[in-house]
Amino acid sequence: MSLRIIVFFLIGLLIFVLDIGFNSEQDSKDIYISDQELTSLLSAWKSQVGRPPNDEEIVNIINNFVQEEILYREALLLNLDEEDRIIKRRLAQKITFLKQETVPDDPSQEELEKFFDQNKSSYYVPATYSFSHHYFSKESSAKERATKAFNNYQTNGVELKGDPYFLGKNFYQNSANEIKKNFGELFFSTIKNLPVNEWSGPHESAFGYHIVLLKEVKSGFSPPLEKVLIKVQQDYLSEAQDKAIAQYINEIKSQYRVIINPNYKF
Repeated sequence: MSLRIIVFFLIGLLIFVLDIGFNSEQDSKDIYISDQELTSLLSAWKSQVGRPPNDEEIVNIINNFVQEEILYREALLLNLDEEDRIIKRRLAQKITFLKQETVPDDPSQEELEKFFDQNKSSYYVPATYSFSHHYFSKESSAKERATKAFNNYQTNGVELKGDPYFLGKNFYQNSANEIKKNFGELFFSTIKNLPVNEWSGPHESAFGYHIVLLKEVKSGFSPPLEKVLIKVQQDYLSEAQDKAIAQYINEIKSQYRVIINPNYKF
């Protein structure tokens, strides 16, 4: 008799002993481990560890499964699953995953093209702005200092120097939203109309005043499908999965009735 046969014999004996120990109604205490489930357990272990389990580890894997199953059943007998939000949420997530897996993960080119045309605005690449600036904090006569510094630069070629800015001096290909976030709406409304490669200012922001050199403006554009194909496919599958869940809920929700206390004060 090989070692592996002995191992599985001992496992069977262990399950039998555990079954007897917890047995009150034989029919409700049987724990069957199918070939498919055993294969799944061993495959999961291999994927986590990176190698197949040895005989001792197989025993531990099955022991853990049996103990978990026994505890699970005893918890159900004690109704510990009732009114438990964590368990309800986990089961809802599980059925959601199962329904999402019914969506084919290889949409046709025609389906992707149709989805892309319907959602083209989502893939629009916005205009970007590259610029440098010298910052003058509004806490210390910002406008006057900035004006003086800019006049000295224009008249006498004096090097521009300002205060340290928390995000730095140079900005490369920032979108409108990024500039608004970092400087405020007022600053962006000014910078988008500045001439390129020419210092100008002072220009006001939410934090003070700035002397700005706009270096480059890249216009926004809509990319062809080929350039964003992977992203489009991901978005298509995500939307298809959401629709599958919504359709499933719509099909079965008529079987349920929601009752709310009419006297409850929201």
